[in-house]
Amino acid sequence: MRRFAALITLTLLAACSTAGDLVPSVSPSSSPTVAVRAPRFEDSKPHEWDSGAPWNYAVHGTDVSKYQTSVDWPTAKASGISFAFIKATEGGDRFDEYFNEHWSRTKANGIPRAAYHFFYFCTPAATQARWFIQNVPVDRSAMPPVLDMEWNPQSPTCRLRPDSATVRAEMTTFLEMIERHYGKKPIIYTSVDFFDDNDLSTFRGYPYWLRSVAGHPRQKYGSHPFTFWQYTGTGIVPGMTGKSDINVFNGTEAAWKKWLRQNTR
Repeated sequence: MRRFAALITLTLLAACSTAGDLVPSVSPSSSPTVAVRAPRFEDSKPHEWDSGAPWNYAVHGTDVSKYQTSVDWPTAKASGISFAFIKATEGGDRFDEYFNEHWSRTKANGIPRAAYHFFYFCTPAATQARWFIQNVPVDRSAMPPVLDMEWNPQSPTCRLRPDSATVRAEMTTFLEMIERHYGKKPIIYTSVDFFDDNDLSTFRGYPYWLRSVAGHPRQKYGSHPFTFWQYTGTGIVPGMTGKSDINVFNGTEAAWKKWLRQNTR
């Protein structure tokens, strides 16, 4: 009788259940790591790619700052945005006012993201590293931090252009402090002119995110290895207003999943 009563109880419980009750909830961390394989975004000022077209790459992403307000991240993700670089700090006293919003909303939508710092040549590297650490929380699920190294001739306060040895020394100071704090080797973002002016072909040991909007990185940076490539600053991404930066991961979908496993824990 006890066994029979138990069976009746289980049957009644099953009858009261709904399909939704039987489906486990999906957390952002368990969502697919590639939103859309090899998307081809529109571009308001497209480059005619003679070789190495960016849409041949499986994994695409974007980078944002205060100039990208109120991003509809679910729509951007559905269109093919699989990762995001988010500006956090600049110099030793500037904090991007949209960082916290972008940082929290990308995580909530299961989009891997990294914080980046724009380097300022009139403030010591150690001061800048401490400022970044003060404003960017340690999050093991985030991608490695990024150091953005480029000339800024339009700066209203600092147009200093140190010699290449000084630039590399300052980069080393910043990168080592950040790596010690976050436990991950940072990524270096740079442009063609800055790369050439400062002999960064000799500055190895870090993953690179290279800007090249008028040719494949092989044409602009030679054989220098890169992990990410920013291929346009005039892209059109659903869910984002205005012109958008778009990037690719230099590898297959399988390589991307492996890279994430190694760098987001």
